[in-house]
Amino acid sequence: MLSIALEFKKTKHIVFGLFIISFIYNCDTKKAEKTKMSLYPDQNLKIKFHNDYAVGHYPKRIKDFKKNPLQHGDIVFIGNSLTEGGGDWSKKLNIPNIKNRGIGGDIADGVLERLDEITFFKPKVAFLLIGINDIDNLVYEKQIPSTQYIANNILKIVNKIHEKSPETKIFVQTILPTLDDQLNPFVTDLNAILKHQDKSSYELIDLYSAFVENDLVKTEFYRDRLHLNNAGYTNWCQVIKPYLNK
Repeated sequence: MLSIALEFKKTKHIVFGLFIISFIYNCDTKKAEKTKMSLYPDQNLKIKFHNDYAVGHYPKRIKDFKKNPLQHGDIVFIGNSLTEGGGDWSKKLNIPNIKNRGIGGDIADGVLERLDEITFFKPKVAFLLIGINDIDNLVYEKQIPSTQYIANNILKIVNKIHEKSPETKIFVQTILPTLDDQLNPFVTDLNAILKHQDKSSYELIDLYSAFVENDLVKTEFYRDRLHLNNAGYTNWCQVIKPYLNK
């Protein structure tokens, strides 16, 4: 009887120990999930200078990102509708593990608010193209003050990624030309500012030049004044493919 009692007591201790381990594991799992959810902007966050479309679309895309979070070692494409419109970049470039973090209507201020996911998961490579909606606001809404303001925000994005994820290779792409003559002088001005920055923490890809010839925009790559057609995306991929092999 004594041996049975001792065995029962031993079993109780084992069961209790397993319960404690399970409890701690579940707590850690819930804590980790809570931490991951905190990486994303609040659904009620209002981004300064967002237009009406972006106000509605931004939180929808953030929900999509939560459902399909980055993984360590991914390649991430960050941007606005030009990037989002690329869809499955892995398929386009025949390279696995590319995550699309484009949000239609977004501006550099909006990107700054959603970098925690990127700096937490520490992607292998980050491609950034942002600024055309900022310029559109500068020209037509006159809220964003200058191209220098936009350039400063782009550099803030780069610096935050580099500071918190120094192993991530960062490529900043120059702003694409448009079919809107009111915008293009500001595009070239912003690109000139970017070209004259200290690029020790990132590499600049001259995407702009692949979409012009003799100072004229190659209209065959566009479906409207700002957005690309399939040929435009093919051209974009041809420009960046060599950088993916670096």
